[in-house]
Amino acid sequence: MLLNILKSKLHRVRVTEANLNYVGSITIDEDLMEAAHLLENERVQVLNVNNGERLETYVIKGERGSGIICLNGPAARKAVVDDEVIVIAYALMTPEEAKKYEPVLVYPDSKSNKLK
Repeated sequence: MLLNILKSKLHRVRVTEANLNYVGSITIDEDLMEAAHLLENERVQVLNVNNGERLETYVIKGERGSGIICLNGPAARKAVVDDEVIVIAYALMTPEEAKKYEPVLVYPDSKSNKLK
């Protein structure tokens, strides 16, 4: 049996852009992606702290050091600029792997989205 376990989390990053005229996804600063062990095209869940919206999408690599968190396409309807969101990725693991796994939790500065 495989369990769906928290792999990594970007906690309370600020939405810097919402681009409705795009195919879809969330663009994330490459520094934040690396810190949270997120890969381009990886499926993520986005939780909007301001309005309670939840959505699933995939990651697009954003400019390194830019602090960009941009909801694209239909996801742009779920948040506005300056909303705080939590980005979560999960991984399938055996119960034995899950007991040993330590999720990667990243807490960037919520105003600039820069790593502390």
